Amino acid sequence: MPLDAQQSSQSAQVPFEQPESQAILTPLTTSAAFLVVTVCEDHAACARVVDTVSDIGALVRAVGFREPTADLSCVVGIGSHLWDRIRPTGAPRPAQLHPFRPVTGARHDAPSTPGDILFHIRANRADLVFEFTRVLMDALGEDVHVEDHVTGLRYFDSRDLLGFVDGTENPTGRGAASAAVISSLQEPDFAGGSYVMVQKYLHDMAAWAALSTEEQERVIGRTKLEDIELDEEVMPTNSHVSLNTIVDEGGNERDILRDNMAFGDPSRGEMGTYYIAYASDPSVTEQMLDNMFIGNPPGNYDRILDVSDAVTGSQYFVPALDMLESLAEEMPTVTAAHAPSDSATPSPADTQE
Repeated sequence: MPLDAQQSSQSAQVPFEQPESQAILTPLTTSAAFLVVTVCEDHAACARVVDTVSDIGALVRAVGFREPTADLSCVVGIGSHLWDRIRPTGAPRPAQLHPFRPVTGARHDAPSTPGDILFHIRANRADLVFEFTRVLMDALGEDVHVEDHVTGLRYFDSRDLLGFVDGTENPTGRGAASAAVISSLQEPDFAGGSYVMVQKYLHDMAAWAALSTEEQERVIGRTKLEDIELDEEVMPTNSHVSLNTIVDEGGNERDILRDNMAFGDPSRGEMGTYYIAYASDPSVTEQMLDNMFIGNPPGNYDRILDVSDAVTGSQYFVPALDMLESLAEEMPTVTAAHAPSDSATPSPADTQE
């Protein structure tokens, strides 16, 4: 075989190399912070923020070097409004990037709240999470407005504050990558990326405590102590498990990757669950929310909402590492259409039209 034909044959056997993702598949940690900000409309301020975002890896290394075994990481998600501001005209756009779609049910609603950037900060030491957040905010300065900042913690054996294990059905290994990371077959221009949705839920702990353990198990769909899914014969159709199980037309169960954390301030009586879901296809997450808030069928809503109130909701695209690091280089220069405004005010909320 001629040398060039042999090389061509060998090249054809080399699989497509998936772009490296951000730290989406990081194992659950003991501490986390969820920082949501909006970016000032001033173009120069926006450019400074994008510079910081593009170099987020350097900040992680600088802080994480103090305790390498603590696995400090930071995933950056970009909201729909900001994405259009920082990308060149005509550049490809993630197919399913849009503002969080609010869900209105007969009894409970999932609101859409502002957010241009999500920083999902994780480590196995709370001091590293704190220090990284401090350094990051110093870098961002007055160019952003903080919409929400929640510090999460692992609660005992990965339970939520309602006392149930959270994340039991999370996919692992290849299943996790398939559920959370966009493949080259799905969106070639955005392979290695992901979509992420976040919501903050506040719990009515007194109302929850008033329920018997057996009734709580029917609300969740699992046993409280052993964390075993209830049998089909006794599983309520409006349990949290039932309404969050999504099966496609081919009979295949569709997964997402959650990294929820408990949070709270007992002195103020405010506590709950910070919900975060990574997905290669965000329509799966959106179907879960429709099932929960509207019901499946409509009216058969998730009973957990009677004691858990959604107070925030926003959605983002998580670029692969190379794309994230190139955002500053590819950001358009200021033009008449992007001229700085008279005052550096945060961008408008990403809400459904």
